[in-house]
This record gives sequence, structure tokens and C-alpha cells, in this order.
Amino acid sequence: MRILVLGGGWFLGRAVIEGALARGWDVTAFNRGRSGCVPEGVETVRGDRTSDADLKRLAQAGLWDAVIDTSSGEMSPRTVLAAAEALRPAVGRWVHVSTVSVYWGWPHQPLTEESALLEAPADADESFGYTGADGSPTKYGFQKAGAENAVCQTFGGDGVILRPGVILGPGEYVGRLPWWLRRAERGGAILAAAPSSRPIQPVDVRDVAAFALDQAARTGGGAFNIAHSAPISIEEFLAHCLAVTGGAGRVVWADPAELERHGVRQWTEMPLWRTASGVWSVDASRAVAAGLSCRPLTTTISDTWNWLKADGRPVAHPRASEHGIAADKEREILAALAC
Repeated sequence: MRILVLGGGWFLGRAVIEGALARGWDVTAFNRGRSGCVPEGVETVRGDRTSDADLKRLAQAGLWDAVIDTSSGEMSPRTVLAAAEALRPAVGRWVHVSTVSVYWGWPHQPLTEESALLEAPADADESFGYTGADGSPTKYGFQKAGAENAVCQTFGGDGVILRPGVILGPGEYVGRLPWWLRRAERGGAILAAAPSSRPIQPVDVRDVAAFALDQAARTGGGAFNIAHSAPISIEEFLAHCLAVTGGAGRVVWADPAELERHGVRQWTEMPLWRTASGVWSVDASRAVAAGLSCRPLTTTISDTWNWLKADGRPVAHPRASEHGIAADKEREILAALAC
């Protein structure tokens, strides 16, 4: 099996490459070489996917059985379309990493692959879309919906769309799980949003990578939601963070209204917390039926802590600074709660 990975230097892209090498596959990585580090044993082609000349040069390095696109996160549909069209003669199928944000109903409604999608043309530029007053839908979601259309328009039944929610694990650059682990390590009174029984369903980066590789090796197209099939409660999640770090702390469960009164930002200042009812109601049964296997989230937590302890350093990314509540603000809220 010969595959092309767009990206590959960090987090999901790196996990895809490592998984492919473990299967004995021949791997080419295309990236700018500005962040992360591609594992040894990979043919690397340097270039910018926004450059027509670089895409043409890349296509001449083919043929590949499949491409796995892990690097289109902030790119316009038009940019994805240009890459898909340039590589179509050199690639058998395209596995595209998208997001649950492409659904009209996210995060307010439970989702299946039959849920309504945001509408965006395949050739839309970076200005297309908008973000709603309550934070949904998002311009990002419109852009990703257009990118999906670009892949489907070009590859048809040879295109596979993966729609993950939250991805965690070793190498995470966004900083959700690393922040909670470092906070647990500090101990003391730890502020968290009630109810403690709230289920969460993030998925391990290595499991997303394995499923992407499985789809690259198969025939037929389609879309798959990617979420954990066995959610755990936020209480279990934080308890395991405390256990693996050895933090001498206790969780203080605050009413969401109290957190909002103090201006705590959902999803970022309080990672993994959002009051919308559908945020952790993503049906991934189609992916499970197609082979998605999710390791226990407790394993993801432990492995991420081991990575951090071994001086794990995620690729620098501006989103990391958005996550986690400041210590002074946390203390102020805890004092107001008389904790």
C-alpha cells in the first residue's frame, strides 16, 4: 500500500504516518516543514498546498493508492478543491479529515450522518460563511462543509469523509487534556462545571489514525462520525487525571449559571465543558460498524501524561493559549463559592 499524507509532522498527521509505517506501508508526506517532525522512513516532499506549482510537482511524484488529508483545518474550500483536482490523476482515493462542525445541529442536537449539513460551495473562498450570535453555526463549519464538497465533487465514490469531534492523546496541540492534567498535578480545590455525571466522548488520536488508514485501504466512499463509543463522565475523567498525576486535589462542582456569572468561557476556559445538549451526543455507530475501535479514555489520559512527563512538547499553536482558566480567576470563583 502506497499512501500520501498531507501534513504529517504533528498530532493526527504524525499518528497516521506512524500507523502506516507499522503496517509496512510506503508513505510520502507533503508539508512545508515549518512545524513538527516527520518520522524516519518517510519520503518527504516539501511544498505549500496553496501553490499550484508545488501541487503539480507533488502529483508528478505519484502514484499513490490513497491520500489522507490531515492538514486542511483552516484552509478554504477553494484550496482543498485545487489540491484534489491536481492530485486526482495520481491518487486512487481521498480520505478527508473534517469535523462535526459541518452539521447545522451541532452542538445543540444529537447527530447522525443523516443530520442536515451546512451549505457551502466547493469553490468558496476564505470569506464564505458566518458565525451565529450564540456561537453556532460557525464560519469554520461552513468552510469545512465546502471542503467536503470539494472532495466529493472531485473523487465521488472514492472519497471518504471523517467527522471527528474532540481528539485527544499524546501530541495534542490544542491543550485540552494537557491543561487538565497539569491542573490536576497542582492539586488543591479544582473548579469544574456540574453536573459531575455529564458524559463526554472524545476519541484518541491513534484510534482516529487507525480508522483513517483502514478506510484508505478499502473501496467505496461515504461519511463517518468519529466519536468515542463508550463515553465516560467528566467526574471519571477528572478522577483519572488526579490519579495518574498524583495530584492531591478535590473537584469542586459549580453550577453552570455560577460559572457564566463569573464570565467563564465554555469550551476554552473550561476545557470540554459546553452546556449545549448535543455537544456529546454524536452517533458514531456507522464508524464502529466499519471498524472504528476506541481504547478506553483512561488509557488516553495515562498515555498523554506519560508523554508530558517524558518532556512531551506539542507543536506551538495559538489555540493552546485559549484553553484553561487562569489561577487567579479560579481562586476568585472558588472563594465566591466558599470553597
